[in-house]
Amino acid sequence: AARGTYIFPPRPSMRLITNIFAYCSKNVPKWNTISISGYHIREAGSTAAQEIAFTISDGIAYVNAAIEAGLNVDDFAGRLSFFWNAHNNVLEEVAKYRASRRIWAKIMRDRFGAKKDKSMKLRFHTQTAGSMLTAQQPDNNIVRVALQTAAAVMGGTQSLHTNSRDEALALPTEESVSIALHTQHIVAHESGLADVIDPLAGSYYVEAMTNRIEKEAMEYIKKIDEMGGAVAAIEKGYIQKEIQDSAYAWQMDVESGARVIVGVNKYQKENEEPPKDLLKVDASVGEKQKKQLAEVKAKRDNDAVKSALEALRKACEDEKENLMPHILTAVKTYATLGEICGVMRSVFGEYEAHTSL
Repeated sequence: AARGTYIFPPRPSMRLITNIFAYCSKNVPKWNTISISGYHIREAGSTAAQEIAFTISDGIAYVNAAIEAGLNVDDFAGRLSFFWNAHNNVLEEVAKYRASRRIWAKIMRDRFGAKKDKSMKLRFHTQTAGSMLTAQQPDNNIVRVALQTAAAVMGGTQSLHTNSRDEALALPTEESVSIALHTQHIVAHESGLADVIDPLAGSYYVEAMTNRIEKEAMEYIKKIDEMGGAVAAIEKGYIQKEIQDSAYAWQMDVESGARVIVGVNKYQKENEEPPKDLLKVDASVGEKQKKQLAEVKAKRDNDAVKSALEALRKACEDEKENLMPHILTAVKTYATLGEICGVMRSVFGEYEAHTSL
């Protein structure tokens, strides 16, 4: 929802989501169907409240679409999960995670009438903030990631990805990945933070901030509801504009020095030399992959591929048809992701983000 070009227009993409819910609830009921992501929203520059508000609004749109397609909320809601960012302000991030759980539970119970406890639970994965990694003094990123990790754990994340110190400059080296992994190990086994559920509960500051973020997020959700939901808000450019405004305000604070970024606008090193041990991926890797792809296309049954893709195209044109079986059939014939998406694009078109914002 943040920026760029969408492969599918928003409304056909809702069909894909509801098709996934319907197919998986019957065929793979223990599969976690989708991860509703706010990570990219925060990476694009949103605030903490915007991250959860815009993402939960997406979740509301998915649930609405599924119910309108005839699905029972308790048949699929327990398999939904979310994907949050872990930003730099530790206590604000903890409050954000706590607020997101409150909001989702209330929405699922009060708006959608969910009966099962599992349907009301907001399970989430967290990744540390890539946008907060600095190219200057990259070793400082080890500390940033450790603090972000602590915030995610104190906020109750179910799983976690820790970024590596040199990712602002290149793909990470094996040593950098090892440090990122051991950051999780240290927090898990040495800090005690993972031994307690909601360790900051009762803190006046954290409770007050949780209430503030919940209130601010709910105001955004109400405004998006009044626009007709997340899809309409995206089509109108509202969500994109709000994120862009927040990103601009953040950058202006950095430029003015009102917000300190260590090594960037304060405590800089003079004549700092870039790291010399960055990972360099040889161009032969890409050539090898292209060769392997060509071999797959030469060896597969291309008549079967053509037939499967044509069946998928016809299914796309029939709104009552579930696309999942046709997609899986195409995959089994070794149709590529690009070929499958190309068929869908030919039917649904391609949505481009607003250029006037």
